[in-house]
Amino acid sequence: MRMILLLAAPFLLGGCLARTAVSLVTLPVKAASAGVDAVTTSQAEADQRRGRELRQAEEREGRAARQRERQRERDAREGRTQADEDGQEPPQR
Repeated sequence: MRMILLLAAPFLLGGCLARTAVSLVTLPVKAASAGVDAVTTSQAEADQRRGRELRQAEEREGRAARQRERQRERDAREGRTQADEDGQEPPQR
């Protein structure tokens, strides 16, 4: 019985050993490619980041424009003009 197991062992373990050998050989390649992927930025990622930055800039500009408009409306209600804020004297009537 032992003799049969000893003779069959190389055939039964051959697949395991081959699979392990392939895994060991490909491991450094997989690790290196994962490291490169982590460090580099793909074109799609760069495009997404740029689009996000543009949207955020547009949102900031929109908020600033709305704030200026609200201030203009407040000043108009209070009777102030741009000349008053610039330190110029109002026109004589």
